[in-house]
Amino acid sequence: MNDTAKSCFPPVVNPQTRLLILGSLPGDASLQAVQYYAHPRNQFWRLLGELLGCDLLALDYPARLAALQQHGIGLWDVVAQAQRQGSLDAAIRGISPNDLPALCASLPALRAIAFNGSTAAAIGRKQLAVMSKLPTLFDLPSSSPAYTLSYPAKLTQWLALRAALA
Repeated sequence: MNDTAKSCFPPVVNPQTRLLILGSLPGDASLQAVQYYAHPRNQFWRLLGELLGCDLLALDYPARLAALQQHGIGLWDVVAQAQRQGSLDAAIRGISPNDLPALCASLPALRAIAFNGSTAAAIGRKQLAVMSKLPTLFDLPSSSPAYTLSYPAKLTQWLALRAALA
């Protein structure tokens, strides 16, 4: 994909969503596959599988989304549309943010929001600052292969999300 406008996917949420995980903007592999976290080296599905105690990688994409929703987990991105060459967050330009406060207001069971990576956290926290009552916020290390923190170190921080699902 080139440096054209790139857009996020619709949110994957339902009224039972207790934990909303927000990325920045899907990378090229995800955009091409029309699937969240489709890059084969992205550790998102492995991390969430360990969090939930199920092998999400063994499931097809619709079943992965269904498993997340059964556990009260929703997905979306903080960026609705932006210019970006390649898939790195550092290359994102001309951001049009998603309306996170409106989505949060539509989720009656929402307890926590987790940001997948520092770019998502920086953009998302700025958008949520207008809300009078915030759910618990988690800033997580990115599941992206470009973020080179070891898998065990990432997993330790991602497992903190269990508290939001209890």
